[in-house]
Amino acid sequence: MVITTSNIPFEAKRVWTTLITNTAYLPGLLALDFSLKKVNSAYSLVALYTDTFSKEGHAALDCRGIPKIYVPYLLPTSHKDYSNDIRFYDCWSKLQPFGLTQFERIVQLDSDMIVLKNMDELMDLPLNETDRLFAATHACVCNPYNKAHYPKDWVRDNCAYTNYNQCNPEGDYAGPDSTQGLGICNGGLQVVAPSQKLHQSILAAISSPSQTDAYDFADQSLLSDVFNGKWLALSYKYNALKTLKLTHEDIWKEDEIKNIHYIISPKPWDVVPELREIFNDETDTFKYWWRINDERLRNEHKRGVNDGF
Repeated sequence: MVITTSNIPFEAKRVWTTLITNTAYLPGLLALDFSLKKVNSAYSLVALYTDTFSKEGHAALDCRGIPKIYVPYLLPTSHKDYSNDIRFYDCWSKLQPFGLTQFERIVQLDSDMIVLKNMDELMDLPLNETDRLFAATHACVCNPYNKAHYPKDWVRDNCAYTNYNQCNPEGDYAGPDSTQGLGICNGGLQVVAPSQKLHQSILAAISSPSQTDAYDFADQSLLSDVFNGKWLALSYKYNALKTLKLTHEDIWKEDEIKNIHYIISPKPWDVVPELREIFNDETDTFKYWWRINDERLRNEHKRGVNDGF
């Protein structure tokens, strides 16, 4: 893949990455970067930006010293209508890390995440070219908000998290087998050993309308289909979907969670400080993002960074 890099040490071989296409998610990216530094990660977060990312956004990254890489905006030749979830139009580009072969390991994170504990061990996970092409966590298919456009088989009985505590993971990092439930991964966190072979498999699928027309959830549908049963399923603690606290309270253990994923709107940065006390956070998770981001803003203010992000 042709790329342009900025502020990345030549010797960096393992990085966190996150996709940024517009400034709407920029507060999330900045908080994510701060949280990784707060837990003393040994690895840098690299912003993967597309042509749609504005000059204002670039300035915000540059003044904070956040490295960045240009990636082409990725779209299938044909795909489902995502007007019910327009975020999925951007999600295809989250597959680009598979082709960034200048790195030996990438952990792709969504920008609506906050890291609570160091999880650098993901950089050393044992992957292979047979049944562990990448690692991710399972998607929760319980459809807790009863979205009418979700697949009909997205019900609690088909969710890998329903019998989560009965699985026998091989290590502290693992969750239920990747074939458990519907066998669908969540695309919010992907542990990738980049290779041209994997990337070409992804690009081939994206060029096949017979496949992409059936993908309800863009990137994660593609990964779950093309690499069915060939990915390592991780513990929920690396990608703790905020809704898990509602749908699978039995597995939610706050002292274990390393990374919270704020799926679905509103996002924590959508709630202005003045409205926090009256905001109905049924998951009781927004407080973690607010606390860390408030600390970020105080630190940046001391350094003279006051650009509104």
